[in-house]
Amino acid sequence: MFKTLRLVLALLVGAPVLPFITASPGGAVSVARCIVSLSPTATESLYAIGAGALVQAVDKDANYPTSGLPAKRIDSLNPSVEAIVGICKTSPSHPSTKPDLVVISYDANSIKAKLTALGVKVVEQDAPKNLLGAYQQIQELGALTGHVRSARNLVASLRRTFGADVRSIPAHPGKVLNGYYELDPTYYSITSSTFVGSILASLGVVNIADPKSTSADAGYPQLSPEYIVSANPNLIFLADTLCCQASAATVALRPGFANVSAVANGEVIGLSDNVASRWGPRLANLMNAITAAVKGALRNSKLWK
Repeated sequence: MFKTLRLVLALLVGAPVLPFITASPGGAVSVARCIVSLSPTATESLYAIGAGALVQAVDKDANYPTSGLPAKRIDSLNPSVEAIVGICKTSPSHPSTKPDLVVISYDANSIKAKLTALGVKVVEQDAPKNLLGAYQQIQELGALTGHVRSARNLVASLRRTFGADVRSIPAHPGKVLNGYYELDPTYYSITSSTFVGSILASLGVVNIADPKSTSADAGYPQLSPEYIVSANPNLIFLADTLCCQASAATVALRPGFANVSAVANGEVIGLSDNVASRWGPRLANLMNAITAAVKGALRNSKLWK
């Protein structure tokens, strides 16, 4: 099955999220000063809102921003309680080596319950079901770290990007874009009910995976190569270019794929796995890339002979 939790997106805009800052027993508002992030998405968001200096350890998959990440790494799929509770440097203002906050996107080894039992605050931010959920997570991190305003500014920027990109798609009567979105070379895909699937729908792409979805696949059906060829998509997105070296050239070598419209007419679009599988500040990058691909396909005269 696909390598990581993949993006989920319904293009929704919600009301402002209430802050998640909590009060200490004495009534004073407290924010995290030493953070362990076991979620690559949360790490990106923390740095984007200006809270990167508080992050003292990250998971092994964290790779963005490309500089400034802490050297301490923890395996998020097999996390060690002992390693986590010894992360922080002690000081008069922070006398414990325990982090104030641990952010996870997957509760491996029941790490949430184990750390909570030791008095460590753990926030689980799973892949959201829609864009509003992604916004809420960013604002939650802002509140927990005392960066409320910058988190709200980031969310506002993302909203502007999504709105502008949707509005930028020209009217195209008579042109139907049938799309296939690939998560891995075993043909796992996404439907319009998922995060990225609804991005495609908002831009006018008809998803070939929708008819093959069942309640058991939760919006991530595994298609057959024969079905993809018969559906003949005129736009293909590859979200497995890094993990699996998928490319327009490798897709063309698959049996029957050379005659698929998207392959024959140069509309196989490679996406960065890291951007496509996270739901933080680089959502704007993903939206821009997909929007550019859709507009490029609409301009491709070979598709509309």
